[in-house]
Amino acid sequence: MIISRTPYRISFFGGGTDYPGWYHKHGGSVLATAIDKYCYITCRYLPPFFEHKSRLVYSKIESVSSIDEIQHPAVRETLRFLNITRGIEIHHDGDLPARSGMGSSSSFTVGLLNALYALKGIMPTKHQLLTESLHIEQNMIMETVGSQDQTLAAYGGFNHVNFMQNGDISVRPVIMSAEAMHRFNDHLMLFYTGIKRTAADVADSYVPNIEDKKRQMRIMKDLVDEALSVLGKGDDMSEFGTLLHEAWQAKRSLSARVSNTQVDDMYEAALNAGALGGKITGAGGGGFMLLFVPPERQNTVREILKTQIHVPFRIDNTGSQIVYFQHEEDYSKQEHDRNGRALNAFRELSEVEGEGG
Repeated sequence: MIISRTPYRISFFGGGTDYPGWYHKHGGSVLATAIDKYCYITCRYLPPFFEHKSRLVYSKIESVSSIDEIQHPAVRETLRFLNITRGIEIHHDGDLPARSGMGSSSSFTVGLLNALYALKGIMPTKHQLLTESLHIEQNMIMETVGSQDQTLAAYGGFNHVNFMQNGDISVRPVIMSAEAMHRFNDHLMLFYTGIKRTAADVADSYVPNIEDKKRQMRIMKDLVDEALSVLGKGDDMSEFGTLLHEAWQAKRSLSARVSNTQVDDMYEAALNAGALGGKITGAGGGGFMLLFVPPERQNTVREILKTQIHVPFRIDNTGSQIVYFQHEEDYSKQEHDRNGRALNAFRELSEVEGEGG
């Protein structure tokens, strides 16, 4: 039995420049972090005692006889990619809801890939998890997704990620003192809007015509370097919030689906309560709202957004990990030993009852 743990992510700047259709022509740059909210995947080979061959448990339950019958695209194509033909059982649990702009679908794919490799006795590199999850999502499933979510899920950490025109991806950690990093994290607040949406659907409203959005895309890419400059100073971080506000205005001009009246009202209320800037995480449209708020103003912001769920978080530095590994032979032996102990106990009980009867 295997359990993988894979972080979700928050993107600060450069989102949109990580779509292959853009960075293969112009290059891309993203400033983003993994956070301590996780996707958990449990998997094991399924014994051949059931009517179904494989069983999947996520927001739905699937019991199937073949890979082709699997409805969940990431599960189906990952099993196909790894050429896993044995029956399998997979369970998914997440700290945050799906379709909420936290990179949950890519965390699922990366975590599943990591867990299935472990099931086969293989330990992939972070780079391998990244490139293969990109292939599964972008080429096999054919989803309109960028490349930053898989990067943060595989690598973890607070990173400056560059997407090269030749397809290479460079991951460089943001260097800050422990004190500055703690102070930066203390300025971040996350609220759940309650609006669920599929990132690919929102992205489809602007990615196919992304070449027509060159001005906004270049602004968002340039803001990455400006934000890094602010963080490099390490003292006054208020400008980071101002830059987030500027980036959000550029992002929401990409498509009418990036924002909506409910999101705009929430954001305006947060600014009036003391937030310096913020954005909707992910492609937009709903999910989570990230806000940059000086600590002394956070109680006021919490009060004004009290109908929304506030989710405290910290930066994660681990990336996708196998947190539980039990070899199949060990698992079978333990099952055998447990069955043996149970049988012996039953025999002993029967003998005692026989003597007393």
